Amino acid sequence: MVLCSLSGNAHGALNVVVSLKPVHSLLASLMQDVAEPRLLLDDSQSPHDMSLKPSQVRMLNQADLIVWVGPTLEPALSHLLQRQSFEAPILSLLETPDLNLLPIRNRHEWRSHGHPHDHGDSHPDQAEIPAMLDNHIWLSPDNAAAMVRHLTQRLIELDDTHSEIFRKNSRNLLNRLHTFDDELSSQLKPIANTPYIVFHDAYQYFEAHYDMHTVGTVNISPEQLSGARHVHRLRQTIKERGARCIFTEPQFEPKLVHTLVEDLAVKTGELDPLGKQLTPGPDCYFSLMRGLADNLLDCLSGEIPK
Repeated sequence: MVLCSLSGNAHGALNVVVSLKPVHSLLASLMQDVAEPRLLLDDSQSPHDMSLKPSQVRMLNQADLIVWVGPTLEPALSHLLQRQSFEAPILSLLETPDLNLLPIRNRHEWRSHGHPHDHGDSHPDQAEIPAMLDNHIWLSPDNAAAMVRHLTQRLIELDDTHSEIFRKNSRNLLNRLHTFDDELSSQLKPIANTPYIVFHDAYQYFEAHYDMHTVGTVNISPEQLSGARHVHRLRQTIKERGARCIFTEPQFEPKLVHTLVEDLAVKTGELDPLGKQLTPGPDCYFSLMRGLADNLLDCLSGEIPK
C-alpha cells in the first residue's frame, strides 16, 4: 500500500482513526507528542455486529489513515469500507508482515484431547482465505510487536516531519512489550496447561503464546448461541477434562454460564478481550493483557468449590 505524505499539509495534526481499543492503545503510544488517534467504536458497540452512527462515518471521512483489524472480527465495518469510498488509505492489520496467523477453530477441534491451538506449521495464506483467520491478533505480544513495527512505518510515510518521534516511541513501546511479556510468562507459568472454558473463542493467540489450555467455548461463535445439545456436551467436557473454570465476558449475558455450572465443581470468572471496561490510551493494551492474566490466575488457582 502506497501512502502519500501529509508533511506540511493543511490538515494540521495527523488524524488517524482506529476501530478497536487495543490497537488504538498501541497507536496512542506511537503517536505520543505528535497527535492522539481517534477511537471509532464506543463501549456499547460490538465489532461483530455494530452499526455506525453518522458521527462515526464523518470521523472516517475526515481521517488521514483508517486502521482496522479484519473482516472476520469486523464484518459490518468491512462491508462499509467496501461499499463507501473514503479518501484516507485503509490499513487492515491482517496485512502486517511477520504476523503469526491462526485459523478459526471449529467445534470438532474442541472435542480432541490435544491443545486445540496446535495447528503445526499449517498457517493459511491470509490473502487466499481471510474468512478462515482468527482476527484477535493483538492477544499475542509477538503479533503486537509486529503491528507496532508496521504501524511505525505507515506513520512515517504519512508524516515524515515527525519520523524521529515515531521511531523513538516505537523503540520505547517495543522494549515495554518485551519486558511485559516476560512478566506475564512468569505469572502464568504455574497455571499452564490447566483446562478451562471460555465464553467464545477469542483467545487462541493468548493461549498459544502462553501455553494456556482452553477445552471448550460456551457459545459456538458471537453470532451463534448454544443449543441444548452443545450445553450437554460442555457439561460432559467439564467432567471429563477437569475444567477448573468457565469465563464469561462483560458484553454478554452470563445466564447460560450459570446453567452450565449448576451442580458442577467448577469456578466462574470473567475475561475481556476488547478492553470494554478500560480507559482508552497508551496503557490500555497493557491493562487488557494484565487483566486476562490476573483473572486466569485467580480462577484457575486455589480450591474448586465442592
